[in-house]
Amino acid sequence: MPAAFNTLSAHELRSLIAHREVSPVELTRHALDAAQATQGTLNAFFLVMEDEAMAAARVAEVAVMKGEPLGPLHGLPFSAKDLMAVKGQRYASGSRAMADNVAQVDAPAVERARAAGAILIGKTTTSEFGCKPVGDSPLTGITRNPWNLEKTPGGSSAGAAASVAAGITPFALGTDGGGSIRIPCAFTGLAGIKGQFGRVPVWPTSATPTLAHVGPIARNIADAALLFSAIAGYDARDPASVAGPVPDVLGASTSSIAGMRLAWSPTLGYARPEPEVLRVTEQAVRRLEDLGAIIEQVDTVFETDPADIWIAEFYAGVGTRLRDVIEKQRDVLDPSVADVLEPALAQEMRFYYETVFRRYALREEMRRFFERYDALLSPVLPVTSLDAGVDMPAFLADRNLVSWVFYTYPFNLTGQPAASVCAGLASDGMPIGLQIVGRALGEADVVRVAASIERARPPVDLIPPAFRGPFSPSEATS
Repeated sequence: MPAAFNTLSAHELRSLIAHREVSPVELTRHALDAAQATQGTLNAFFLVMEDEAMAAARVAEVAVMKGEPLGPLHGLPFSAKDLMAVKGQRYASGSRAMADNVAQVDAPAVERARAAGAILIGKTTTSEFGCKPVGDSPLTGITRNPWNLEKTPGGSSAGAAASVAAGITPFALGTDGGGSIRIPCAFTGLAGIKGQFGRVPVWPTSATPTLAHVGPIARNIADAALLFSAIAGYDARDPASVAGPVPDVLGASTSSIAGMRLAWSPTLGYARPEPEVLRVTEQAVRRLEDLGAIIEQVDTVFETDPADIWIAEFYAGVGTRLRDVIEKQRDVLDPSVADVLEPALAQEMRFYYETVFRRYALREEMRRFFERYDALLSPVLPVTSLDAGVDMPAFLADRNLVSWVFYTYPFNLTGQPAASVCAGLASDGMPIGLQIVGRALGEADVVRVAASIERARPPVDLIPPAFRGPFSPSEATS
């Protein structure tokens, strides 16, 4: 048995399971114990499914011992964010207004991960309906960052990122409607993939159906690609689902970037990042030149900040879903969420459709941009960290709940694939993320660049200090 499951990658664990060196039962028991033991500090889980997980682990172990064919994720524990349906389990979307809602079906990604042999141990925390890029909600309280418990892990896939960073599971399923996979990955030193819009089917219908993605969060991009490969592909239940073959992202994770033409944009034309964010991310980008990439700095990717387009679309969708709650039970909602939903609901039809047509123009603008470049690189976030329980940095208080992140929401509007990987550590030891955006349907190129960033990065221990070495409940909660 390895000394510490929490230090091993999904690929390493998969190999150990296949060679009967690690038992799925033992691994799942570890994940469940770690989830429970850290709940008082990290608060990563909305619910833990102990009985169901252990039953699935026992079945997985029998298959290993009998020498049966094993799925690509066989015996690996994972979690699903509470914006995703898990049949027979509470499906609250981080909201007290939905606290007793129970899902009638599995979301396609949950269904496919299980079919590939993975073992679901529970559902992770989210901000209310994914409306904030930080990790708190009135239903579940504050989720904290394993790197520093005084900091947020980001959101809205807060618990997913916190649990993977702490080594509870090797990977997790998150969602991303404006950056909710990439943002927490950046704050916690992880890798995450937002595929092409519709590449991973979303069902039941999201409150933000034209922006929502489901994707993997993992400790490295190869593990994220492993989970992505299992959950991607056409599903008739999602009207936006992409037909055709899924790109070979696993193969791409070992491919060279020699000759690729990459745009580096420190601000996209409007962001206001901290100097240390720019220092660490630009160093990571420049290292790619040693691997044969051609780097060109592009200061202005967007002539104007598209935040208002995103706000009109995202918050109007959530607000419509919650209209009755806003009108009759406003006090059960996160006050800051209610404050942004009300004006979104008050939009005039003409204004709304003007933003829709501006969104189409933005997509065309990016299509032309990617005629010149194979990928676009930028910071993921303008800050190195943010205190837990705070909605936004003080120096960006003129922005709103999501627009302060600057870098991620444009690519939910365009639907292009994007990823986050760790560029390095800030002077205070907190991780800093680098975003990679590809042309439409270009997940393989995104992963290709992301993996190269990881390979070129100087050696750095991306396991939070409090979670290095063998897991023990007393250490994890001290």
